[in-house]
Order: sequence, then structure tokens, then C-alpha cells
Amino acid sequence: MGIPRHIGLIAGGLDLPVNVAKSVIESGDRLTVIEIDPDCPAGQFEGAMRFPLAKFGKVLKTMEKAGVTHVCLAGHVGRPDFSNFKPDLSAMRYLPGTLKAAKEGDDALMRHVMGIFETRGFEIVSAQTLCQSLLLAAGPAGLHSISADQRADAQRAMEVAQLIGEKDIGQGAVVVNGVVLAVEAQEGTDAMLERVAQLPSALRGDAVSRAGVLAKRLKSGQDRRVDLPTIGPKTVELAAAAGLAGIIADAGEAFVIERAETVRLADEHGLFLVGLPKGG
Repeated sequence: MGIPRHIGLIAGGLDLPVNVAKSVIESGDRLTVIEIDPDCPAGQFEGAMRFPLAKFGKVLKTMEKAGVTHVCLAGHVGRPDFSNFKPDLSAMRYLPGTLKAAKEGDDALMRHVMGIFETRGFEIVSAQTLCQSLLLAAGPAGLHSISADQRADAQRAMEVAQLIGEKDIGQGAVVVNGVVLAVEAQEGTDAMLERVAQLPSALRGDAVSRAGVLAKRLKSGQDRRVDLPTIGPKTVELAAAAGLAGIIADAGEAFVIERAETVRLADEHGLFLVGLPKGG
């Protein structure tokens, strides 16, 4: 057995950081958790330290002092309001590069942040490396498969998700009967699905006659060490409320959080949850 690593988990919102922390502890590696306020719910991690994003310099110093060797960024972290951003003194040196990267898009910003960690001697480790069991496998995750009627929508939704990803806009798209009803941007998948649910019923399916597909896809050219698409119970509930027939993502490139509950809900609502093989 190799020497245990010391993982520094930068925890944002949603459920992925909790799963990462559990996997790290079970592996025997050491763990230090930094909760990014206000994205990470307070009290999720025992002994965690909590800093606003503006105190990035303090985050770096805290991890160096703790002896962290590897850094994992997991969970949703909202894009900061740079017009009102007041970094601590240690982080001021990184601000010009951060502002420049932010103008280029979210992926450029994340690459910049990971680069800062690397220049300080930390090795970046991806959440999927630590939690491989959470990745969506090829094929149906539950009882339902993509029907022949939904295949065209599934293909188009993946194509649209690919296109918006190439422009660093978002990772999700909804297509119903060949019509693009929504694409994900800064609001995130949940808010996008809530918008779809508010559309006239003539444009979408319902609980009796489901139609359409939510596709989640990694952005083209995105650094795969951070921000893989995530599907969880809330995703399924919102997709069901929007009248959709199912959810798809590339196999091995999306997380399924709380898998048992997520699959149970999909089965209960009659939705398919399917991982598409590469080239599929």
C-alpha cells in the first residue's frame, strides 16, 4: 500500500463534496476540508474550515500549514461578483490573472484557479478519481431505456449540449419533439428545468404522456479534473415535473449522486436514466 495522501477538499454546494469526503476517509487518505462560503451549507463536514472565496490567500496558507499534498475541487461554487470582490492581501497578487480568466469563461477561470494551486506545489486530483463508483455507466441505470420515439430527441439534445459546451455556456439542454426548449447557462440545471416546467403544456410532456430529453454533457475542451455534470434526486424530480421522458449523459463523464434514490425516483416516475457509450 502506498503512502497515504493528504487531500485538501475545496467544498462547494450540492452533494458531491460529501461523497468525495466519504471516499477519501474510506481510502485511508488524510482529509482537510475547506468549505467555500456561502456555497457550501454550514456544518456539512466535521472539523471543516470555512472561508469566503475572497479569502483565497488564507485558503492556500491553511492547506500548506496542514500539510495538504493534493487538492480536489468539488461541488457548485457560484461565480463571484468581481465588481464587489475584496480579496485578502495574499490573494491580491492573483487578481489580475483571475479577472482576465473570468472574462474568457468558466472553464478558463477554473483552469486558472487550478494553476494557482499547482504553482504552490499542490497536485490536483479529480473527484472522479476519488469517487469512480459514482460515475454513470453505459446503458440504463434503472428499469427504463430510451424508447424509439425518444431517440431523435436524445440525439438532438446531446448535439445542442455539445454546441453550448464548445462556447463555454453550460452543460445541459432540453429537447422535446425536436424543439430545443432550454439550454443551461449560469443559472444551472435545476433552474433550467424549472423554466421548462413553466412552459405551456402543449410544448412539453406531462406525467401521463412524457416527452423529451434532458442531456447533460461535459463541455468540449473542459478540464476533466473539475466540474463533471452531476445528476441526483433533485434532477430527476425536476425533470419529472417538467414532463420529460428521461435523462442522458455520456457514460463515464457524469456523476450520479445518491444513486439508489436517484434511480428509484427515475423508475417511480417512469423516466429513463441512460449513460451513452462513446460514439453512441
